[in-house]
Amino acid sequence: MAMWKKVEMGAPLSYPCYLCLSGPGLLVLLLLPWGPAAQSTKACARWCPPNSSCVNSTACRCLPGFSASSGEVFTSPSDSCDDINECAPPTAVSCGKGADCQNTEGSYHCICVPGYELASGAPVFRNENENTCQDKDECSSGEHHCHNSTICTNTVGSYVCHCPQGWVPKPGFQNKKNTTICEEVSFPTWMPPPGIKSQRLSRFFHRLQDLRGNFSSASVQSTVQGLIQEVGDLLEGPQDLENLSQSEQQFVATNLLLGLENALGWLGKALPIGAVTFSSSAGTVLSLEVQEQGYENITLIQNQTKMLLTWDTVHESGDSGPTVVGLLSTPGVGRFLAKAPLVLDTVEQAALHETHKGVLQELYHDLLSDVISAFISNKDPQNLRHPVTFIFQHSVIPGPREKVFCVFWEHGQNGSGHWATSGCRIVGTKVSSTICQCTHLSSFAILMALYEVQEKDSALTVISYMGLSLSLLCLLLVVLTFLFCKAIHNTSTSLHLQLSICLFLAHLLFLTAIDRIEIKVLCSIIAGALHYLYLASFTWMLLEGLHLFLTARNLMVVNYSSVNKFMKKLMFPVGYGVPAVIVTISAASWPHLYGTPTSCWLNSEKGFKWSFLGPVCSIFLVNLAFFLMTLWILKSKLSSLNSDVSTLQNTRMLTFKATAQLFILGCTWCLGILQVGPAAHVMAYLFTIINSLQGVFIFLVYCLLSQQVWEQYGKWFKGIDITKSKSEKYTLSSKTTSDACKYSAARSHIADTACH
Repeated sequence: MAMWKKVEMGAPLSYPCYLCLSGPGLLVLLLLPWGPAAQSTKACARWCPPNSSCVNSTACRCLPGFSASSGEVFTSPSDSCDDINECAPPTAVSCGKGADCQNTEGSYHCICVPGYELASGAPVFRNENENTCQDKDECSSGEHHCHNSTICTNTVGSYVCHCPQGWVPKPGFQNKKNTTICEEVSFPTWMPPPGIKSQRLSRFFHRLQDLRGNFSSASVQSTVQGLIQEVGDLLEGPQDLENLSQSEQQFVATNLLLGLENALGWLGKALPIGAVTFSSSAGTVLSLEVQEQGYENITLIQNQTKMLLTWDTVHESGDSGPTVVGLLSTPGVGRFLAKAPLVLDTVEQAALHETHKGVLQELYHDLLSDVISAFISNKDPQNLRHPVTFIFQHSVIPGPREKVFCVFWEHGQNGSGHWATSGCRIVGTKVSSTICQCTHLSSFAILMALYEVQEKDSALTVISYMGLSLSLLCLLLVVLTFLFCKAIHNTSTSLHLQLSICLFLAHLLFLTAIDRIEIKVLCSIIAGALHYLYLASFTWMLLEGLHLFLTARNLMVVNYSSVNKFMKKLMFPVGYGVPAVIVTISAASWPHLYGTPTSCWLNSEKGFKWSFLGPVCSIFLVNLAFFLMTLWILKSKLSSLNSDVSTLQNTRMLTFKATAQLFILGCTWCLGILQVGPAAHVMAYLFTIINSLQGVFIFLVYCLLSQQVWEQYGKWFKGIDITKSKSEKYTLSSKTTSDACKYSAARSHIADTACH
């Protein structure tokens, strides 16, 4: 016993003792290895952790499928062998398509994903080479959980439960879910409008009851067709409905439109997926699009109308069942709604009143298109995510005081309603079509409104046209006189000539084209041309005032060559260049403000009229300053003259011309600005009379009161004896003026200015 214990403890044995052993002890010793190798093998670390094996007395090794933090072989008693997750990335394990890797203690295996199974029926496999996973048909194997009101349809790796045709998900359920529960589509309740006595309407609702009684999910198409036909028959021959009051007719139309939208939106859910069109012999047309989620755009087209919208406008992820989008054209309903009032939104009202300040009285309107109803089944039609586009075809072209509106029927609580424009805007108009965008769905139409504006005073119109016509004749005589009367050509007559040309062209364009508003581009061009010509006229008026001032200032100077040179260099660049710069800047900044709905002139929006009024007011103030300075100079000259009669006459003539020029070339236009308040009517008459005769005044001052012009007229028209009395009648001291013209070369410029 003592000897066995020594062996267990590893004590060295001597050869003689070994020979002395006998029995069991000898057998044990025979089984032990001999030599140093025996000692190395026997020396094993007793601290090796679970899932490991002993290497020697100082090291351990983790079993396959396990690893230690310090490596496969470790020497620290604190290390442990942990399971290796062969399925965790990065991994070299590949189970193949339709399968997942599953980790186990010390190993792994592959299994098919839910909805798939191995062809062999085995539960697991080892690697991709053994993968035979294939789709499992849950519907045929009975492993689905579809409600008995639905149909199970196998999908790749799974299945869905959906409603059969003619059935829809119950409220709170969604189609194509494993929890779907369906109910059969029924004909919706539609009550007749209360208080309306009409045999025609009673027969219509009686036939609706027949359609409801015979309805089934299998007959939904014939039911919808029957409903469209009944609506068409009702509107084709309304009979006693036309005897109802206007409010009652609107009540009936509102009930009809709302009932159709509700019934068709609900019945459409039972139709097959896709597009379908129904029509009646009376012209009522229904276009429907029934789709599941996933379509990007929807377009419904009828003969006169097209509707375009995106799929996410009408369908949300939580919607149940198919979505129905419909476009219904009911031509006959327009006769009940044509006389309904039009209510414009605040923006359009403000724009109209701004355009027709003080003259807009009332709007008369007429429908240009059939009434069309746009509806959807799965969403609140009043809060669309994106606007819906409508394209209406029509054959009527708006006139000068007419405008096209995109309107919808807005019904009230009492069943009546009105046409409204809020939420809708026109994005484009062509000769025969109008494009609208609306942020809600309802019953729409294209409506043309006629502006009823306060007519202009007929007397003012007659005065304006007669005065301008007379002015055109006088301005033409002025232009011809200064062009062909070479004897009087000088700086002064050049200024008169350019002013007369600009006023003649401006008045002529005003008379012939101010109302040409049919073509917007042409009207804008006319407005721009009038803007330029009237600005050029005022600029030449400014140069006239400057020339008079310089003439008066140099009244006693013998040499006027410096004044003439200065004016010749200045007048054409300023007279035609400054207006061109102003009009170019205005047209480049606000081109759309040239032309208004009633005339080809400047629009009042954004203060655009000040591109004309600003320069005019500035020129008037400058001319007023020139006038006052000229009078001051002439007053001092008159007080210093005693015996020089010719110079006295010339000075008086300059005073007269300065006063007349200020009146003609500025003061009259101030009357237009003063057309406000109680005196507006009087100022309008004064402004029209004086300004329409502006050409007459120019002819009177620059031609009829000029001795040299009369002499030239006498040469042109031989045989006409210009008597002295007549000359004295139309000139101011003609003899004195003639003597002044011959008096002195030193006074030539002054005399020439006084004569002309």
